[in-house]
Amino acid sequence: MRNSNFVLEKLASLLEKGLVSSKDIGNEIMNILKSKRDEIVFRMKLTSKDEFEILSKRVENLEKKLNLRKNQKKTKIKQVRKS
Repeated sequence: MRNSNFVLEKLASLLEKGLVSSKDIGNEIMNILKSKRDEIVFRMKLTSKDEFEILSKRVENLEKKLNLRKNQKKTKIKQVRKS
């Protein structure tokens, strides 16, 4: 209920200020919704898309290094001394 009141108050303030163009109103509504989304994401402590991409690349690099080390261990031949 509180969120719907917030949106209605914003719309009323836009109409009072004289924004009559539907394009302007649409842009303002999108800005309000984006700011609310960002606020929710911040409260949930989620990562941004950029941070997620960076972390996924780091994980990929670590997986590649692990695979290389596993392959090196498999191909390494131990020589046995004859007595």
